[in-house]
Parts: sequence; C-alpha cells; structure tokens
Amino acid sequence: METNEIQLFEDQKIRTAWDAEQEEWYFSIVDVIAVLTEQPDTRHAAKYWSVLKNRLKKEGSELPTLCSQLKLRSADGKRYLTDVATTEQLFRLIQSVPSPKAEPFKIWLAQVGRERVEETIDPELTIDRALETYQKKGYSTDWIHQRLLSIRVRNELTAEWQARGVEQGREYAILTDEITKAWSGMTTRQYKNLKGLKKENLRDNMSTTEIILTMLAETSTKDISAAEKPAGFSENVKVAKRGGKVAKVARQALESETGTSVITSQSASQLNEAVTELIEISAETAEKDKE
Repeated sequence: METNEIQLFEDQKIRTAWDAEQEEWYFSIVDVIAVLTEQPDTRHAAKYWSVLKNRLKKEGSELPTLCSQLKLRSADGKRYLTDVATTEQLFRLIQSVPSPKAEPFKIWLAQVGRERVEETIDPELTIDRALETYQKKGYSTDWIHQRLLSIRVRNELTAEWQARGVEQGREYAILTDEITKAWSGMTTRQYKNLKGLKKENLRDNMSTTEIILTMLAETSTKDISAAEKPAGFSENVKVAKRGGKVAKVARQALESETGTSVITSQSASQLNEAVTELIEISAETAEKDKE
C-alpha cells in the first residue's frame, strides 16, 4: 500500500492511497468533503463529515461502516488514521452531499447506469461503445479488431470455467495469473509493473502480438478444458498452465525468428505513438519514391 499520493481537483489537494494487491484507489473522505462543500480548513471538513456520517447511520446506510481507515500524511508531516473510501464508495457518498460540484458526478453516474441498462437489453451496444472508445483513444483499426476478438475469447474461457465449477473472482484471477505466467513468464501484476500500469487494463496496453498470444493461451486453455473436463480448482490450474505453455511455444518460435522479444514494456500511449511515427515515416518514404 502506497499512501503518499496527492491528487489535485481544481488545484485542491486530495490525499489518496493505492493498493497494488487489490488494484484499488482510496481517497481521503475529509479532503473530498472539503472540496465539495468548500470548507475553510480540514477541521471544518472533519466536522461536516462527522455530522454526515451520523446522519447516514441513522438513515440505515452501510456506507459509514464500509469505509476503511488508513494512515495518511497530515499537514504536520505525520501520519494519522484517516477515513477513506474507494472510488465506488466515493460516488455513493457524493450523492449525499448537497453541492453544485457534485452535480457532474451525479450526471455521470446516471449516464453510466442508463448505458448499463441499455447494454443488458442489447449486448451489441457494449461492442459499439467499446469500438468508439478505442477509436477516440487513438488505437489502430487492426488493433481494435484484435482487442474485441480477445474479449470474445475471454468470455468463452470464463464460460468454460463456470461450467467446470470455478468460482468467479479470486479463482478466475488465479487461473488468469497461471495462464499469463505460463506464456509470458510473469504474473498479471508483474506484467503491469513492467508497463508502468496501476489501475489500467493490461490488455488495453498490449501490442497486437501480445494480444494474439494472450488469445492463443486462453483459447488453448478453453479447448483443453472442454476436451478433458477437469474437476475441481486444482485440476483447472493444471489445465491453465498447459494452455499457457501452448502460447509460450509460439512466442519462443517467433522470437527465435525475429531476434526480438515479443513482450514489450510500452504502454498504450507509447505503442500508439510508435504506430503513428511508423505511418508518418511510411508516408514520407512513399512521397519521396513518387518524386
């Protein structure tokens, strides 16, 4: 747990903590209250939060109970136990604070909720919105097609795991780690660290080749599982390792042919920049050839 991060909102400091294991941000509630209600200092913000917390408890809200405490650095340089909230809890808290600054958050929440209902009725909307989002982020068309295909492959794998009695959540995460480790030599967390990622999605920061090998590892795991029907979590772990090794063989063969490592430390922004530069260089070369 890192507890020395400062996030700025309208030039006002909000203390945060990053939990690498849970992949979760925690925000100082007092700091958020100070920003939303424009309190003159931390003492007034703490008093406001104390009153609000009591009111929420009386109303039967579980939010005050669910919020955690972490030692965050105070203005005097020392660390004190401070009430903190996750991103999800923070959005719920903001809905209880009468503040003009809270409105953009409330509108955003309403929009997300509406889109989620629409996607439940018509799942194709999920694909359309994902396509639009990736295009806005500057990903190439070929990369987007591979990424959307990887989502389908992943869904087929999790459906197979569900059929084998694997529990969603922790067991899915462990099996994913085993697959990733088998083909890349790293756990998911280690892979993210290599690319300098925290909360970001690892696959959104993979090159086309990395995505393809991930798909090969997962579809191989799914096919082996469907053929052998492993019973119990430990048997599924063995299958996950075998599926990952199929992609490892492909990776090693490709690296032997190219003399270059498939695994890259570049994140999405760096990969997109490299692609853009390549396109520009190709365009310039083509123009010179014409001349």
